[in-house]
Amino acid sequence: MYDIITLGSANVDLFVKTKTKPEIRKHLAHEDIAYHLGEKILIEDLEITTGGGATNAAVAFARLGLKTGCICALGKDIYGKHILSELEKEKVTFMGKSKEGRTGLSIILPSAKDRTILAYKGVNNNLQVNDINLERIKTKWLYVSSMLGQSHETAEKIVHLTKKKGAKVALNFSLYLAQQGLDNLSHLLSSADVIILNKEEAQALTKKYFIKDIFSKLYEHTNAIIAITSGSGDIYASDGLRGYVKKIHPINPVDTTGAGDAFASGFIYSVMKNPSIHYALDCGHKEALSVMGQIGAKNNLLKKL
Repeated sequence: MYDIITLGSANVDLFVKTKTKPEIRKHLAHEDIAYHLGEKILIEDLEITTGGGATNAAVAFARLGLKTGCICALGKDIYGKHILSELEKEKVTFMGKSKEGRTGLSIILPSAKDRTILAYKGVNNNLQVNDINLERIKTKWLYVSSMLGQSHETAEKIVHLTKKKGAKVALNFSLYLAQQGLDNLSHLLSSADVIILNKEEAQALTKKYFIKDIFSKLYEHTNAIIAITSGSGDIYASDGLRGYVKKIHPINPVDTTGAGDAFASGFIYSVMKNPSIHYALDCGHKEALSVMGQIGAKNNLLKKL
């Protein structure tokens, strides 16, 4: 019996630091980075780490002492072998499939304030039910990060299976998935015990702008504990009866890649161990802060909260 099994994406992250600093172009709603067309830009440093919602959370849970499995799709390439090696080193059981095709890859372009990610999904969207030994899925909790295409259909089936077996389910949506709307995600929402969203995802999912209205809309579709992050802003949570707010002090992060996965992992770990939502917010924030102190989604994950 596993304490938790994670289900979602896996990829290699390439952090590209260039000698030429990208130009920041400001718009009303957002800022862009831009490089000059036709220019050859020298790379000053290149760091290779691993990422993806399934592996980030799996390593976070394993480091905190949980017996952890990870379901994801990897390509039969050097990047897939690298991820497998890392999961083994972190004592995470790989329960997914190495498939023909390419492992997911993200190219991360940092700027002074934030980063832009070029995401190649590879085989991440092609995980099928018959790629998984369903008899091995015996767990107290299932953590589901965003999956698209065939993999999303597979995730729904695994959620249904694990709920029938008595497991609890935690969901961590991406914007891609949230944009599908409440009606298309109603099955997952109604099955969830914990839901983690950032504010942009929550707004896209509910078509509401204010936090109070977002929670009201979500509770028409779920009875889960819900946490909503807002980048460098305050963090909000609710159990359906009471609302909670964690005030956040400004920081200067080294890198925000994986911070959302880190928060979700710390929050869910705390919910598993302690019923206090205040404490869960503290644990999630502590894990996220640690990850933001170093480049990479896993390098600074904690062994104790």
